[in-house]
Amino acid sequence: MTLSMNIAVSKTSHPRLASTDLKSPVFGKIYSDHMFVADFANGQWQDYRIVPYGNISISPANTTLHYASTIFEGLKAYRNLHNEVVVFRPSDNAKRMIKSAERMCMPAVPESLFMEGLTELLKLDQGWITQHAGTSLYVRPFQFAMDPYVGIRPSDTYTFMIITGPVESYYSQPVKVKIETQYTRATAGGTGFAKTGGNYAAALRPALEAQKEGYDQLIWTDSVSHEYVEESGTMNLMFVINDTLITAPTGDTILKGITRDSILTLARDKGMKVEERPIKVTEIIDALKKGILQEAFGVGTAATVAPIQSIGLNGVNYEMPDVRLSQYSQGFLENLNQIKSGVLEDKHGWIYKVLD
Repeated sequence: MTLSMNIAVSKTSHPRLASTDLKSPVFGKIYSDHMFVADFANGQWQDYRIVPYGNISISPANTTLHYASTIFEGLKAYRNLHNEVVVFRPSDNAKRMIKSAERMCMPAVPESLFMEGLTELLKLDQGWITQHAGTSLYVRPFQFAMDPYVGIRPSDTYTFMIITGPVESYYSQPVKVKIETQYTRATAGGTGFAKTGGNYAAALRPALEAQKEGYDQLIWTDSVSHEYVEESGTMNLMFVINDTLITAPTGDTILKGITRDSILTLARDKGMKVEERPIKVTEIIDALKKGILQEAFGVGTAATVAPIQSIGLNGVNYEMPDVRLSQYSQGFLENLNQIKSGVLEDKHGWIYKVLD
């Protein structure tokens, strides 16, 4: 892309790359040397800069601290077979962040600002991106209110930042999930489709309770009857029943996942039957009992594709077929990885190359 913004760059005087183990980085524990920052004030985005990664200063009265006026995105950068730095569908993350901003009454970060800030940051910190199997550079763009005001109103000032860090897969093993029928993640007319911090904070208590019961994650159900499957804590959900790929439709309560859309596209490319429709909990359990639920898996940027090995409901655990035989989920994962690495042709224009 042609860059048009004037981004001031201040390089760190204490680089950490040489002393960091990039072969097995723990998700969310290590961060790269620099971060991109832009401010919103007087009705416009301004002061674009890349600075050394570090703490920031905010007022104790900061609106975000009190009312969760914040949104974020998540995407990954990789090195392909030609050692080029590539990013998977970043413009879709930029567009989704705009929708989140609209819902949260925040000024949208223009796609051009998102992309140029991302590009320049990755150019500077590209040494943090390796070709080690199973690793990538996780990219976290986020925006938050900056007004030092405890009254309830939209802020007049905001900060947009991008930080990055090397990661391995979010889930290293097939996951055990619990169908949640008491707590609710999102309701119609709410913020479920937006990537805003409060959605995730509200899920911490039920997720912790599930973990104490031996589960890795929750399957959320609808808020009205708890009869319909919606999504998981960090993933959209997919099921294969009688060789048909089934997933719940996106809407007010379900995030429009980019990995979700990619897998649905790949499935249709293969000629697989795909259904985007409401899915009852009873349908999943009945299909399991009848032996026609072949696979269940979560999909998302952090997890990519996470096979589900068991599903818990009301204290009963239902075992899935051997995940080692999961030809569909593993096939989708392999195809996505091959597209990112350049082994497979990028027919849909999903790969963005970060050029020097």
